[in-house]
Parts: sequence; C-alpha cells; structure tokens
Amino acid sequence: MTIACFVSGSGTNYQRIVERDPNHNYVVFTNRPGCEGILKARVNGHIVIELSHVPYFRGAREKYGGIIPRNCLEREKYEQDVWQLIENRIPKMPDLVCLAGYDLVFTDWTIERYPSKILNVHPGDTTKGYAGLHWIPTAKAILAGDEGIRSTLFLADKGLDTGPVLVQSKPLDIFSALEAEDSADLHKVISYAKRLSITTYEHFTEAADAAHKEIMKGVCERLQGALKVAGDWEIYPFAVHDLIARGRAAVDDRKIYIDGRQMPAYGYRMDEELPK
Repeated sequence: MTIACFVSGSGTNYQRIVERDPNHNYVVFTNRPGCEGILKARVNGHIVIELSHVPYFRGAREKYGGIIPRNCLEREKYEQDVWQLIENRIPKMPDLVCLAGYDLVFTDWTIERYPSKILNVHPGDTTKGYAGLHWIPTAKAILAGDEGIRSTLFLADKGLDTGPVLVQSKPLDIFSALEAEDSADLHKVISYAKRLSITTYEHFTEAADAAHKEIMKGVCERLQGALKVAGDWEIYPFAVHDLIARGRAAVDDRKIYIDGRQMPAYGYRMDEELPK
C-alpha cells in the first residue's frame, strides 16, 4: 500500500504505524516544516514533503473575523497545492491517508477526493459525543460518570469527529491510570461537580471556579497522555495493518464491515469479540 501520513508535531502515531509494518510505501507530509515527525520520517528514509500553511492563511483571521472557516478559499487552495506536491512524488494516489497528529482540518475538497480513505484518531468516544481538542473529551467522560476512557479511530467525513468508527481501544480505567495525588484531586473535582449537579463539560466551564477548572485540566492532560499510549498507539497500527492492509475492513456508505460482519456504531472494540 501507499500510505500518506500527515503530521504536525512529534509524529509518534506515524512512527507506531511504521514500526508495525515498515514494508509499505510511506510519504510523510507536514504543515510545520522541521517538526519532529519529519525528522523521524527522514531517519526512516521515507518521502518527506513540507509546506507551511502560514502564508496561505495570512490575513484570513482578520478577513473572517477570527475563526477561519473550514471550507474557505484559503484552506482549499492550500490543500490543492499540498496534494499536487504529494501526487507528483508518488506513482499513484495514496491507498490510505493517516492523520497522525495533524493540526489542520481537511476541507470538503479533500474529503471528496479521498472518500473513505482518510483515517483520524480521537482521544475520546466519538459515539458518545465526546468531541473537542486535547484533554476536553476526557473531561466530558468524567463528568458523564464514565469509569473508563477510549480512543476512537474513524474515517474522516465532512463533520468534526463524526465519521463512521472503525476501531475503539480497550477502556483505560480512569482512577487506575492516575497516581495517588492525581486520583485524590479527581475525587475532589467529581464531588464538587456532584454538589453543583454538573454532568456536562459545558456546564462545568460555566459554573466551576478557577481552582477546580485547573485541577480538572491537569488531571485530564495526564490521562490523555496515558490514553495516547494505551489507546492511540494500539488501535492505529492495528487498523492500518491488521484490518485495512489485509483486506478485512470494508465500507458501504457509513456502515463498517470487518471480516464481512457489520460493526455496531462504535466499530470494532479491542476488548470485545467480533459480533456473530
């Protein structure tokens, strides 16, 4: 397979994918030239392509009043130039596109160009609506009363973390993953949230005081780090090499099939057997 990996930082997800099976044709792109992920790609001897998004987006925040729209002309032009660079360097279009710590969202133009071929990983259960960046999905799970957190690997669509789910990690027990001090702090935050009848992240951001917000952020960041290792680094290589490369996974509209069996909405879970 020809696999295009998009990185913006350390490139650890990309590295785990390669370590599972280096015998594919890898091309690695970054929007942040010189990032650590690109250094890893050079050591691995893979094709490296770099193109900063900054010149393309310069002035766009002022133009659009702060947030740059996902499908604006500036983003689309950038992606068109990115794919031209990539497709000019490889003999055929990639069989798979892996967003491996890439910090830009794709426009509809790219989603339509590579339908059902773009994988992304999220540090939370997208089927429960635990969207958001970084530590926020973990905070949502805690406030909802979940005892464990999962990473989700899904096929990117035109929404934000709304694509059909391919794989979810084993649940990481929240309290077992924490040191004693963090565990005690989390108990305090949970008790505080219960006293105020807080069950959602949105309510927490509105009602909680600064001290409890800071505790929640710190604890969730450490949990996110643990989930990256126990979740992301397990499900990404598994999905790419054990499922997709072996022809075990198929997509029909938004339905996911593994070994010919239709998966539930949460996809294949690493702690469960395939449905009969």
